[in-house]
Amino acid sequence: MSEDLETYHARPSPQTFFDHTPESLRELLQTWAEPVYRVKQIVEWVYIHRARSYDEMTNVPKKLRERLIAELPLYTSAIRAQQESTDGTAKLLLQWADGATSECVLIPDGDRRTVCISTQVGCPVGCVFCASGLNGLQRQLSAGEIIEQAMRIGDLCEASARLSNVVFMGIGEPLANYDATIRAVRTINADWGMGIGARKITVSTVGLPKPIRRLADEQLQITLALSLHAPTDEVRRAIIPWAQRATIESLVEACQYYFDRTGREVTLEYILLNGLNDAEQHARQLVKLAKAMRSNVNLIAYNPVKELSYRPSEPASVRRFLTVLRDKGINVHLRPSRGGDIDAACGQLRRRVE
Repeated sequence: MSEDLETYHARPSPQTFFDHTPESLRELLQTWAEPVYRVKQIVEWVYIHRARSYDEMTNVPKKLRERLIAELPLYTSAIRAQQESTDGTAKLLLQWADGATSECVLIPDGDRRTVCISTQVGCPVGCVFCASGLNGLQRQLSAGEIIEQAMRIGDLCEASARLSNVVFMGIGEPLANYDATIRAVRTINADWGMGIGARKITVSTVGLPKPIRRLADEQLQITLALSLHAPTDEVRRAIIPWAQRATIESLVEACQYYFDRTGREVTLEYILLNGLNDAEQHARQLVKLAKAMRSNVNLIAYNPVKELSYRPSEPASVRRFLTVLRDKGINVHLRPSRGGDIDAACGQLRRRVE
C-alpha cells in the first residue's frame, strides 16, 4: 500500500464551520451576497467568545444565522460519554453525524492543559501492543472534526484556564491523513483560530519518510514525534506491522531532513515492553539512533490492554535503560502514565464505552 492515503476511507459528509478558514468562509459568504465584515464577526464568536451555536451570535442577522445553521453546521458531534480519572485526566467519546466515533483527552498538569486528539476513526497501523488499532481503520477525520475535538476539550477547562498544548497522539496516524492534519494544525495555531503556539503543538507519526519530509517543507515549527519503539528493524517490524514500509535508516534520514529544514529536534517515543525492547543492548542501540537524529527521547511505560498479553517493563529494567541513555548524554524523559483507570492512557484509546 502506498504512503499516500489521502483518499483512503475519506470522509464523505459535507463541510462544517471548522473545515473553513476566514478566506474560504469569505468566499462562501460572498456567494450569499453577505458583507465581508460578517466573517470576522462569526470567527470571533466561535474562537474568542466560544459560541456553541449560531444563535448566540447576537450581532449577526437572524436570516444569516438561519442559513448558517442549515448549510454550514457548527458543532456536529454529540458527546456520547465523558469520563474523569482520579488524576484529573478527562476523556470524551464523540459521535459524528454518520455514527462514527472518536476519542480525545484532556491532560491537566500544573498550569498546562494539553489536549490529545485523534486524526482517524480507528487506526490502520496495527501496533501489536495498542488498543487503538484492534478494529482497523473505519475512515479519515476531516480537518473540521479534528479541530472540533480540541474545541470540545477546551470546554472542559476551568474558566481561569485555556488549552496550552495540543498533541496529535490520539487514534490514527496523522501523516496518513496529511492534508486534514495540516489544515487542523494551521487553524489551531492561527491567531484568528485557537491561537496555540506552534512549538506547543506536537504531531506524532509511526514513521512515513515522504510525509515527514513534506511536513519539514511546511516550515511550521511544530514538534515532530516519531513512534520508534524499537532500535532495530527486526524488533520494530515484529511489533509495528507498518514498519515494513520504511527502514529505520530511512527514518533517520527523514528526521535529519526535518531538523535541517526546521531547526526543531525530533522526539523519539519509545514504549518499554517487558522482554521485547528493554534490554541494555536496546538502550545502547537507541543512543546511536538518537545521536544520529539529534533527537531527545520520551520513554513510555506500557499501559496494559485487556485483550493483549504484553506487560510493562520491570522497574529495574526501566532504571537501567534510563541510566544508559543519560550516561551517554541523551536528553531523556520518562513520561508519566495518566488516565489509565479510564482507558485514556497512551495506547488505550479504543472508541468504546464500558
